[in-house]
Amino acid sequence: MKSLLFVCTGNSCRSVMAEWLLRARLARAGLSGPTVSSAGVAAVEGMTPTRETQRVLLLEGVDCSAHRARGLTVDAVQQADLILTMEEFHVEEIARRFPSARGKIHLLKAYGLERPLEPPQSPNIPDPIGKPMEVYEVCFADIRDSIERVLRSLGVRT
Repeated sequence: MKSLLFVCTGNSCRSVMAEWLLRARLARAGLSGPTVSSAGVAAVEGMTPTRETQRVLLLEGVDCSAHRARGLTVDAVQQADLILTMEEFHVEEIARRFPSARGKIHLLKAYGLERPLEPPQSPNIPDPIGKPMEVYEVCFADIRDSIERVLRSLGVRT
């Protein structure tokens, strides 16, 4: 795999957490690839990550302050070998905009699981924007667990 793209709504919380955490874990493992990026289906270009996003990542030793939000583009979708989304809505929206990408779009929380999540577990990682820090922490915990599975799928020992 050469390129991995995380997608959420605004590219200021969830996809930022996933991108920067995976980058940091790959760097710690001494790996330079795959290329990791993120985008939002409704991003405000150039927006910084929320303070809460920056805080949960800093607690992991990851500084994402250089991140700037970007919208989902045809180039980003075409270049990605794997697209991991936060919600089913994102899967549907990307497939609607870019039908040829259907086979490489997956939900991050369900990616790499041996069997599908069963109710009451949801395959979605809800948007924490505008919510208290505790909600960001729960969101980040889901993302961190999912990133561990992504790393295993890439053959990286954690």
